[in-house]
Amino acid sequence: VQLVESGGGLVQAGGSLRLSCTASEIIFNDMGWFRQAPGKEREFVAAIGWKRGDTHYANSVKGRFTISRDSDKNTMYLQMNSLEPDDTAVYYCAAGGGNVYDYNGQGTQVTVSS
Repeated sequence: VQLVESGGGLVQAGGSLRLSCTASEIIFNDMGWFRQAPGKEREFVAAIGWKRGDTHYANSVKGRFTISRDSDKNTMYLQMNSLEPDDTAVYYCAAGGGNVYDYNGQGTQVTVSS
């Protein structure tokens, strides 16, 4: 499975970005977003069940980020609003099941300036 991300960039604090992740094929149950800031460990951001569309969020992004998917396009999205400088990181798309993500994208940089 290949995962291709897009949509990162530079934005001012308070702004918005939408990330996309397109999968070459759907052979997994869940998709998610993770991020890694310089000098920090990779952390969970959000996940979505591909069939049911159930969603889960890290506390740090609840109310600001929205994860969704378009089954017809094999694409998952992360709408990020009210961005903060602490959201600056490389964001990775991942796919798998049972909290095990076997497939990962190449990452896309999100930079939020204060």
